[in-house]
Amino acid sequence: MTRELPMFSPPDDPAGRGHTDRAALPPTIALGGGSFSEPAADGSVPLRRHPDWIRARIPSGATYHDLKGLLRGLTLNTVCEEAHCPNISECWDQRTATIMILGDTCTRACGFCAVKTGRPTWFDADEPRRVAQAVAQLGLEHVVITSVARDDLPDGGAAVFAETIRRLRDACPGMGVEVLIPDFDGMDAPLRTVMDARPDILNHNVETVERLQKPVRKRARYARSLGVLERAKAFAAGDGWPVHTKSSLMVGLGEERSELSQTFADLRSVDCDILTIGQYLRPSLEHLPVIRYVHPDEFAEMKAEALALGFRHVESGPLVRSSYHARDQVPGAELKRLRRQATIDAEGRVGPGSLAG
Repeated sequence: MTRELPMFSPPDDPAGRGHTDRAALPPTIALGGGSFSEPAADGSVPLRRHPDWIRARIPSGATYHDLKGLLRGLTLNTVCEEAHCPNISECWDQRTATIMILGDTCTRACGFCAVKTGRPTWFDADEPRRVAQAVAQLGLEHVVITSVARDDLPDGGAAVFAETIRRLRDACPGMGVEVLIPDFDGMDAPLRTVMDARPDILNHNVETVERLQKPVRKRARYARSLGVLERAKAFAAGDGWPVHTKSSLMVGLGEERSELSQTFADLRSVDCDILTIGQYLRPSLEHLPVIRYVHPDEFAEMKAEALALGFRHVESGPLVRSSYHARDQVPGAELKRLRRQATIDAEGRVGPGSLAG
């Protein structure tokens, strides 16, 4: 399989990241506003010319490098790095990472994704053990496991997902386990394999509205993705396991607000519990262009709309990604947060939301 999209490597010179005065921006909140700046010849917004509300921290600090060293030492990949996530500094500083299993080469060439594409040759039966070892050393309360698409494998990698879940259960009892899975070409057997391992959260992303599925997701199908979420819930219910399902959307690819509303409704129709909504950011000139930068106020409006439909939890904001604040989305997370706060206060440290005295 030839690569349709090259892997993105950031330029050495970060110049050109200047921010423009917000007063000069066109309207974006339900007013038909367009893109952030003058479009290029292909109608796209120039790379790295973002409005001032899109501002990520440069990865740095002892905790960041400590976590990076641990993952490197165990030969593990993270989607945080492979997909150039803008939240990597914040999440890694909190010792939170999304582990990417089954290698770093994807069999699909989605128009939005920075993960490299090709014919995978990597497979390591020992990977689930190493993942559990790394997570145990991190002492996490919640972990997210995802993968590249492995259409070259008969089960799409489902057995590796399942074994990783089981290893994590043994190594870290009581920890929340979330898996972000591919669609397994819509096959029931691989999905049932994953669900039989009993994850706490089953995440599968529709990514965009139905009209834009083909240019954005290539081999995926909107109805197939909804079916994955619906059947995951049914398999868990039949086994008496209270799984929560989750999906994610990117905005700024040319979708209409009415199409987003329809997508929210479609996800609720299959009893999807958790939704994340974030701004699409073009990883390279070879990827799909940004059509519009969505203002934070509109993200707030979408969150309110989705919650009104019955989602249990919604994360919505420009830099939100599928696993952003995942620890706080698992059932019982609020109680755990209060316990963490009580521990911090008892030890005399200043924690989030407390006052220095």
